[in-house]
Amino acid sequence: MISTRSLRGFADGCVSVLLATHLTLLGFDELQVGVLVTGTLLGSAALTLAVGVWGGRFSPRSLLLCSCALMFLTGLGFFACERFMPLLIVAIAGTLNPSAGDVSVFLPSEQAVLASVPAAKRIAAFARYNVCGNLAAALGALFSGVPARIAANWGAADSFATRWGFALYAAIALLVAGLYYRLPRASDTHSGTAGGAPLAKSRSVVLRLAVLFSLDSLAGGFVVQAMLALWLYQRFGLSTSELGAVFFGFGILAAFSQLVSGRLAARIGLIETMVFTHLPANVFLILAAFMPNAALAITFLLARMSLAQMDVPARQAYVMGVVPAEERAAAASVTNVPRSLAAATTPFLSGWLLAHSSFGWPLVLAGSLKIVYDLLLLLQFRATRPLDE
Repeated sequence: MISTRSLRGFADGCVSVLLATHLTLLGFDELQVGVLVTGTLLGSAALTLAVGVWGGRFSPRSLLLCSCALMFLTGLGFFACERFMPLLIVAIAGTLNPSAGDVSVFLPSEQAVLASVPAAKRIAAFARYNVCGNLAAALGALFSGVPARIAANWGAADSFATRWGFALYAAIALLVAGLYYRLPRASDTHSGTAGGAPLAKSRSVVLRLAVLFSLDSLAGGFVVQAMLALWLYQRFGLSTSELGAVFFGFGILAAFSQLVSGRLAARIGLIETMVFTHLPANVFLILAAFMPNAALAITFLLARMSLAQMDVPARQAYVMGVVPAEERAAAASVTNVPRSLAAATTPFLSGWLLAHSSFGWPLVLAGSLKIVYDLLLLLQFRATRPLDE
């Protein structure tokens, strides 16, 4: 799972930086870019929901291989299409991830497998899983500037260079499929059941968590990596290579910060780790919007990323810990689908705001809403501990 997560992370890191620039070079305005980013998130939510509802009828191997086939077609679609409506169809039906984190259809099945480890080792397993994914995404972001440099040496157009990033995305789908092909045809770790009530015991707590996670993701939709890249490009004129280097730094900080998450959670608790690292990160996000130059804005964004992802392994371990083992795949799906849907509602608003002003209103709104989420999470779940603690 770590190998496949790393490969997918590299692909996502590359195309999430290239996406806004590529669409802008094709002639789309900020609002159209926001609509297409929204389409990718809506598609991810729909696919993840389908896995939660019908996935129990199939083995994880079959689901993951089908997801790879769709990932391959998504890369080809963005490589070949130049008109808005065909790209919107590919965005909605495909697997493209415009954010720094993993919000894809692959997630529920992989999380359920990882949650099978003992409770004492669970957050460390999720941390390694996320660290490898984030490091690979950082490398992908750094690599995103390579096609432009090659194209410049050849005298090719910038849009030709960005297009090849999506060809790479399709190629990586084949590599990931080769790794998934080694999985057994049936797996005891797959806990979804057909025709049953997958959240019979944990329905209340999972739905409450899903609502709060949706608020966090709704806020995050304003600053998904593609839209944040668009803001930096529009406000400060950063090139594709410069954006790649910036997001590489973001990814490195996000990855290594998660290694601290397990130790911190062991001392203060999972919920406390989620909240007390997230709050200052959101303050830094808001402050970045007010910075007068790129250096200061990036400094505050780097400070944000040194803390913002520490809640991810804690959140995943917490969700898997507060539900019975047989309901973990369903819980992963139910908590991730609303997150994807909520995140899909705001990128087009972010694009609309950026079309009317280069000021970082999306950053201010995102940080403010995320602070509300942190406080609500602490109030509602501080006393609720994992079942196997």
